Amino acid sequence: MTAAKKTSAQTKVHNLETFSLLWLDAEVNTTEDNKRAQKRLRSIINHLEIFHDQNECQQYINSCSEHDRVVLIISGRLSKELIPQLHNLRQVSAFYIYCWDKKAYKDWAKQYSKIKGVVVQLDDLIQQITMDQKDRGKVEEPMCMNFYNVSGNVDKSMTELNGQFIHSLLLIDVLIRMKSSDTDKKKLIQLCEEEFSDNDHQLEIVHEFEGYYKPKKAIWWYTRDAFVYRMLNKALRVQNIELLLLFRFVIHDIYQRLTQHQCQDTVRVYRYQAMYADELNTLQNSIGQFISINSFFSTSSDRDTALKFMKRTTISNDLRGILFDIEADPRVVKSKPFADISSLSYFSQESEILFMVGCIFRLINIYPDDKENIWIIKMQLAENNDNELKKLFDQLKADYGGGENEADLKFFGDVLQHMGKYDSAEKVYIDNLFICTIGSLISSMTSIQHYRSSYFICNVFASGDGGNASNTERHEPE
Repeated sequence: MTAAKKTSAQTKVHNLETFSLLWLDAEVNTTEDNKRAQKRLRSIINHLEIFHDQNECQQYINSCSEHDRVVLIISGRLSKELIPQLHNLRQVSAFYIYCWDKKAYKDWAKQYSKIKGVVVQLDDLIQQITMDQKDRGKVEEPMCMNFYNVSGNVDKSMTELNGQFIHSLLLIDVLIRMKSSDTDKKKLIQLCEEEFSDNDHQLEIVHEFEGYYKPKKAIWWYTRDAFVYRMLNKALRVQNIELLLLFRFVIHDIYQRLTQHQCQDTVRVYRYQAMYADELNTLQNSIGQFISINSFFSTSSDRDTALKFMKRTTISNDLRGILFDIEADPRVVKSKPFADISSLSYFSQESEILFMVGCIFRLINIYPDDKENIWIIKMQLAENNDNELKKLFDQLKADYGGGENEADLKFFGDVLQHMGKYDSAEKVYIDNLFICTIGSLISSMTSIQHYRSSYFICNVFASGDGGNASNTERHEPE
């Protein structure tokens, strides 16, 4: 994604990472210093968009998902008009006012918690964004969680949530068991070369990855603050199927390393996270239930280390500071692996315990810590030993995921089809054309058409039109 090539707010946001950096200033491209600064800024947050018009900028921000995060550099002249309109948007993470007169905005800015700086010098602006983003990328990256209600009394919405829980676990299970090829890595490199074509810093890291990646260094690459960490985290969170397929060799290699270095004793670990009030409320209503974390879950064995993120970051008024307090016993059978990765990480000084994607926890309790001004969330590593959950997962795994055998693209497509991701399943089947039988391909494609038709018919009758399909717009659950 390039910076100045797309300034229309009508352009669909395409960002393979969570964070975007926007620069709104009528004079942003009028000086060579500003143009050089754009290159430096892109090395901090790759997805950089330049705007001269405030309406286009505002429309662009409104088009971003609430699960993405926007950092906005804005001129002093426009700040007092636009910041009050944008401040409460969830997708807006931070503002930086870049102006000629710091005194004219410093006191006014204090009323807005998302204004992180009022800066006059360009070098100071870049330096502050660099420092802030290191912690912001860890604390404000949205968590991807699914819930499983273990009680027998569940309504339709809870049944759907239980389905999402199981499908996410099944998707990860198949990805781990899929064999990758050199083609996957080549396609990933090609994609990254396009994505970072205007980012020399990340492009250099991509080529380093191309030449030197080895399975035993998978965790080292993941923990490095670069494209693997940023792209893989978002791909897992939004279930970007195409990207997950390209990254499956990394996911598999991390799984193997965590298994090899699995903690042997019970550990108590911590993680600090910024979370919105409604997200916290959802967790409060889920005490006693299972939670699956559908991304790699980084924690620290040292409570003070986890709380350092709280002390180094100032979260906005609509966010809550959360400290996860987790007990994990490696003797829990059929749990995903977790390991002390101090000797494997890019940051070897940190006492980091990394949990595999798809780890299941039981939510024990949630309560405020008034002394620290944070909320404590107590969780315990669990196995999927709930009878209904285990029975359903094992059945789906046998029917669609290939059981315990090595999985292939056909199995992966079957899982996607069962999840209702018909377009993604169809693409996987077509990509699988040269390694599957014609009969198998025809059967899979026919099945997709059947499910699509069934979904459409159910929607027609659910709409109350009594089968009047001509008045019903067709939507697919993709």
